[in-house]
Amino acid sequence: MITKLDRSSGRVVGFTVSGDVAKADYDVLNQGVESALSESDTVSVLLDLTGFHWEKVEAWGADLAFGHTYRKRIDRMAIVGDKKWEEHLAHLAKPFYAEDSAFFADADDAWAWLERGAQ
Repeated sequence: MITKLDRSSGRVVGFTVSGDVAKADYDVLNQGVESALSESDTVSVLLDLTGFHWEKVEAWGADLAFGHTYRKRIDRMAIVGDKKWEEHLAHLAKPFYAEDSAFFADADDAWAWLERGAQ
């Protein structure tokens, strides 16, 4: 499941990614990013993966389409998590999902990094 976070504001938008992600979950992600892009040419995105389990095979195409559609319009992507593979995912995000990406163990640190870049 993907849920937009209430702390999202302006061109900085955050999401909780939890459980198993299905293709339809990308509608929430796409709509949230599109909404932020209506206010700015680029956006910053936070993905909190601490409750994430896995992505269903049916969602892989939607995941790739998201990267292809928004990669040049996401200037920063913060990955929040508590596992080593999530840290590695932040490095993979840079060429496929965002101009710049970073891993954070603390969500407040991630929000601060994104908000500094949005100024």
